[in-house]
Amino acid sequence: MKKKNEAPRKLHSGHFAFMRALVQGLDENASWNRYLHLEGEYTDLRTVRRTIASIRDQFAAAARRENKPGTARLILMDAERFKAAPALPSLAEFAAANGLEEFSEEEQLEAYQDAYPSGKRGAGQGGGEGEGQGANKRSQRPSRRARVVERQLEALRWLQGLVAQDPKPSDSVSAWLNPSMAKRLERAGLTTLSVLVERINGVGARWWALVPGVGEGKAARMVEWLQANEALLGLKVGRHVAQPRMKLASATLEAVVPAATAIRPYEKFVLPAELDGRAGRFRARPENCLLAAGNDHEAIGAWLSSKAAGAKGNPSATQRAYRKEAERLLLWAVLERKKALSSLTLEDATAYRDFLADPPAAWCGPRHHQRWSPLWRPLEGPLHGVTLRHSLTVVRSLFAFLMRQGYLMGNPFVAVALPVQPLRPLGSSRTLTFAQWDHIDALLEKYGETEADRRLRRGMRWLYATGLRLAEITSVKCEDLTPVEYRADGTMATDWLLAVIGKGNRSREVPVPAKLVEELGDELARHGFDRQVGAVSNRGVHVMSRFDDELKRPAPWSASGLYQGIKAFLAQAAGGLDAADASQLKKASTHWLRHSHGSHALQGREGRAPVPLQIVQNNLGHASVGTTSLYLTTERDERLKAMRGFWKVPPLPE
Repeated sequence: MKKKNEAPRKLHSGHFAFMRALVQGLDENASWNRYLHLEGEYTDLRTVRRTIASIRDQFAAAARRENKPGTARLILMDAERFKAAPALPSLAEFAAANGLEEFSEEEQLEAYQDAYPSGKRGAGQGGGEGEGQGANKRSQRPSRRARVVERQLEALRWLQGLVAQDPKPSDSVSAWLNPSMAKRLERAGLTTLSVLVERINGVGARWWALVPGVGEGKAARMVEWLQANEALLGLKVGRHVAQPRMKLASATLEAVVPAATAIRPYEKFVLPAELDGRAGRFRARPENCLLAAGNDHEAIGAWLSSKAAGAKGNPSATQRAYRKEAERLLLWAVLERKKALSSLTLEDATAYRDFLADPPAAWCGPRHHQRWSPLWRPLEGPLHGVTLRHSLTVVRSLFAFLMRQGYLMGNPFVAVALPVQPLRPLGSSRTLTFAQWDHIDALLEKYGETEADRRLRRGMRWLYATGLRLAEITSVKCEDLTPVEYRADGTMATDWLLAVIGKGNRSREVPVPAKLVEELGDELARHGFDRQVGAVSNRGVHVMSRFDDELKRPAPWSASGLYQGIKAFLAQAAGGLDAADASQLKKASTHWLRHSHGSHALQGREGRAPVPLQIVQNNLGHASVGTTSLYLTTERDERLKAMRGFWKVPPLPE
């Protein structure tokens, strides 16, 4: 029974094809799998019976709406209740059964017609043409069951022309899909067919993993149905959905979203000719410009190229961060302000600041959607405080560069007031306590033993032990590790130094405990590589590699993949903790492990001496020791103690 406020199911050609098959007595299992497998497995007989009953009820309701009560009753009628006409013997079989073999065929036929006055002779009968035609005429009247079947088929043809519908992008999923499946999709925010297709294309083969209650089999049936109705929907499920993302070529992913003048990443954003900046209001004289850039898009490209280059042509962390801010501004200028970037005024710059503080929902989306995905958006949500200040500072830097190169005459963002820079200890609200880290480390010790489990454990422990940034830990390779023997506590010890190229293209060496390097060696050996991490054959293998048996050389774990994996683990680790600790772990991310490294190392703990400030500064890659000292609370306490004397505060009682 349909519940109140529940969207009515719509009838499509598959429903009618299935019912025609049933009416004609075809195999129900095969017919279900051919026409209605989207509804669920045929082995779930309750679903099959419920679906058949629902289809019949809808057919009958449609007939009643057309003032055809007789047709409604006919649709609900089960033709099986009427017995089919019995199969009659052939003339030869009749003659043999009745001892008439020696009689003439004319005499046999006369006896046959006396026995079956209205029957139709079986195959292989002889006799004159006229006599045969007479017998056939008497036997042409179909059985009652056959007449019911024929009338039902006629009714179905009439109904199909009347009520069968084609799916539309705006239709709710509950209008076309199995009710229980539709409810699960709706709970995951997939309310319409267009939203469903966008999610499938945006995530790829495992789109269903984030929809509780929908497994791979149900997901495959949905995709098959959507693909079968692509022409009607005008929505196409991309080819990339058919394969796991790790097996897809980069060109396949890049082709998912075409370049356009719409919300697109910088590399796919097409500037309209009238807003490309060639005739920008504040363009400087071309003969004085030091850039070969002809438009605003190319000018941004020149600015990004001036930053530190990433390995093998990939953008560096700095370039990615700056690109994000530049593309936001470029998209906003063209799509929202309807201006070229090189025509922006102070009023435009102020409006952009307000836009970042309150962007439309269409501009926002989760950060884990990659740039190839149609779900990618330039913002996660409103920017405030530090993040807004950073964004405007980067944009100000872009315009300053374009002015220095003679591309622009002015910088409208110079006069825009920046949010006040808050004074707070570095990582003060984004640091794990010792107890929280001990809880996490204990869970890691008992974590699973799949390759993905071990990789996650490796990532978290390396981040905490070294204090590296996310982009740094995902870029280092086996050849960046060097063993070092040294004297510690009167004996010789061996640990490792990791060569890192960090922020500002500055290089440093970070200590790594031997235990972590030994575990990496075990993982290498497990997948057929040399156990000695520094072996020549291991050159090019990333410390954070995804060891896939199908690949000759393991691919590096992406920064976003590591980030998402650790976020998911920390959210899971929050279970069973008190509300305050659970809240902290749910908010924590990879950068919290870096902050925790700095804070824990400087504080020291029972049985472990504090690490000197300059060593922690090197580990974290801070240009100034003053930045690292913000992790310390001791310096703050000493200042307060000194001021108590100035304030003439009485000493505290012992």
